[in-house]
Amino acid sequence: MRNKQKLLSIVLFLFAVVFAQDSPHLLMLTLAQVVYVPFTLQMIVKENDWFGRYYSYFSIPAYISVSLIHITNQSGWDYLLAAIYLLFTFIVAAYGIYRFLTRGFVHFEEFCIDIALFNLAIGGMWFFAHITDIDTGFSPIITWLTAIHFHYAAFLLPIFAGFLGRLYKPNFYPLAAGIILVSPIILAIGITFSVWIEWVSVVFYILGIYSFIFFSLRVRFSHRLQKWLILLSFGSLGVTILFSFLYAFGRLSNDFSISIDFMLRFHGFFNCVLFALLGVVGWSIVVPPPNTNNWTFPVSKIRGSLVIGEKLVYEIKDQQALGSYNGLVDEMEIYEPAINVNTLAPAVRDFYENTLDYRLYAEIKWKCWFKPLAAIYRLISSYTQQINLPLSGKRIEMTGGIIKVNKNLDGRSHPRAWVRKINNKVTFIALYSWHRTKERTYMNIALPLPWSSMIGILELNQIGKDLQLSSKKSRANLDTGIYLAWNKHLLTLPLEETFHVKETEDGRLYAQHNMWIFSIPFLKITYYIAHRDM
Repeated sequence: MRNKQKLLSIVLFLFAVVFAQDSPHLLMLTLAQVVYVPFTLQMIVKENDWFGRYYSYFSIPAYISVSLIHITNQSGWDYLLAAIYLLFTFIVAAYGIYRFLTRGFVHFEEFCIDIALFNLAIGGMWFFAHITDIDTGFSPIITWLTAIHFHYAAFLLPIFAGFLGRLYKPNFYPLAAGIILVSPIILAIGITFSVWIEWVSVVFYILGIYSFIFFSLRVRFSHRLQKWLILLSFGSLGVTILFSFLYAFGRLSNDFSISIDFMLRFHGFFNCVLFALLGVVGWSIVVPPPNTNNWTFPVSKIRGSLVIGEKLVYEIKDQQALGSYNGLVDEMEIYEPAINVNTLAPAVRDFYENTLDYRLYAEIKWKCWFKPLAAIYRLISSYTQQINLPLSGKRIEMTGGIIKVNKNLDGRSHPRAWVRKINNKVTFIALYSWHRTKERTYMNIALPLPWSSMIGILELNQIGKDLQLSSKKSRANLDTGIYLAWNKHLLTLPLEETFHVKETEDGRLYAQHNMWIFSIPFLKITYYIAHRDM
């Protein structure tokens, strides 16, 4: 079936070439639309998902429409034909969003592909504007160049970068790939507002492209031919980007040593033939498989509604008269050998096993850059009554209790809800449990959210007599992380957290809770914990 679709793509392009009624240079975009886009999508699409099952129903009409535009000679049908292709690009963008929502912020190489699928819709809009003569504020040639830019630089390039990342992903891969993703946006802003920004975007492109030339040299491909094709594909961009730099510098200095006509001819050959054709053929030889998420740990089945707080507490209690627990865990021995209960600070162990015997005070400090977002979030959390942390850094006491949760309702081992209150109002509900993977026990925490749940998987480690809990991922502990569970999907969130709990000389406890978003710190909570007998 896929071979037939590839043959149809080639036939449609040849049809457009033979019967074209307009300028031949417009075929550079057509080549991408009816050949490179379908060939590349077939390397990404899974036949068993919704996009793969219905792909031919909305893709084939789109490819036929693009070919027919070349023979209609600016008729009224062009609006409909361009709209059909535009609708197709919107569906492709929706598939990119769907891919992201079933995976989350993990595997940056797959995120590159998601963004590329979304960018195709932007290219589709510029194509529609060009065909229908919509006034974009730019000349027709610039409108067309923007459409072709989003089909090649913003669609094909991020996908090729994603494929390469599946095979080779050094530490600075996310930085290089991030440059590839943001440069088209910076370039568009530069073309619209400032030649200085346009020039800077080209400089960024140079850094990103040459990084991927270096990556392609380091990758071990299973076929020598594939290695040379991909190396030549990225290498051709290394040549064209230098001429783009000279063209942008000419716009900056008003010394146009390179004309736009030269750029059309030069880029037309290098980008359409060397970069795109060699890249598509090269990656088609052996398509690297995606790095999939194979999570096997249990996830709480409990989800919140629009309002959580006391409502969820009532629902949990109403399931069955189960009573209560006194601690977050029954016994800390379940986390051995990561910790040694005989050498762990006695108060630390006792706090987790007899949590309600302690009084808990907290000082919450949002980072300055995050405070405006925290204020907006506070408007939502005060209504939902979940993770409703105050904006003030004033020390406050947290009260509450620990409620048994019906195992059949939650689905995990020995679940319990730790309900925390500030001024007798529910501010935080966390459902505690644990699971074991490869001889290691993890703390498994669920925070119900509206129609979803935030899942925190923490590994425990002992540092001297202190206890450290962390969600940071490592190659040895792939379960750790913070996720969002919705429907049947589990998304990795760009959040990390650590807890460091230690016993002070007077027998009290001091705990530091730090959180990061996209590796940037945004929240620190300091807990002061004392036994009620003190």
